[in-house]
Parts: sequence; C-alpha cells; structure tokens
Amino acid sequence: MAQQEMVLQEESLGDLFSDLAAHTGNLIKQEVSLVQVEMAHKVSVAGRHVALLAAGGLAAFASLLVLLAAVVIILANVVPLWLAAFLVAGIVGTVAYFIVSSALDELKKIEWAPQLAVDSIKGDAKWIKNQVTS
Repeated sequence: MAQQEMVLQEESLGDLFSDLAAHTGNLIKQEVSLVQVEMAHKVSVAGRHVALLAAGGLAAFASLLVLLAAVVIILANVVPLWLAAFLVAGIVGTVAYFIVSSALDELKKIEWAPQLAVDSIKGDAKWIKNQVTS
C-alpha cells in the first residue's frame, strides 16, 4: 500500500515537472517574441530619427547653397569678398552644429535594452522558482 502511494506521488511529481518544463518552454518562446517586438519598435523609432536627420541635412544643404551665395554677394558690397565668405561659413557651421546636436541628443535618449522583456523574464524566473520550491 505504501509503495502504491509512493508510485502515485512519483508519477504526479513527474507529471508536475513535465508540465513545468512544457510551460517553461512556452514561456521562453513568448519572451523571445516580446523581445523581438520591443526591439523592432525601438529600431523603428531610431530609424525615423535618423531619416529626419538625413532629410534635415539634405534640405539644409540645398537651400543653403543658394542662400549662401546670395548672402556672400550682399556682404561683399560692405566687406571684402573673402571676409564675407568666412562670416557666412561661420554662421552656417554654427546652425549645422545645433541641428546635428539636437538629432544626436534624441538618438541618445533611446533606451536600447528591451526593458519590458527583461522585467517580464525576471518575473517569470521568480514564478518558476516559486513553482519548483512549492
């Protein structure tokens, strides 16, 4: 009789561990999917900022070529041509610096670690530990 109870306990314990292994496998698959979704979102956000950075740079370059030529010509009536060109270049360089700095600051704000997935995995690890110790 005691042997039969022991066999039943072993079978149920084996079943429990089998179920735990199956659920853990499913949980890991779900966590990997969560990491993929979260990282895809972060890359998408970064891609938009990079695209805006490139578009801003191209627009600034195209418009500045024409504008700078006009400003240099106007300033050449007041100061020597070489000084007019240097003044315009200094101002344009300063504006370009602020545009690039702003875009880089926004890119630095992106947290690349998949924080939701990490938090979820930590919770899962606690759950599994509780299931094993219970």
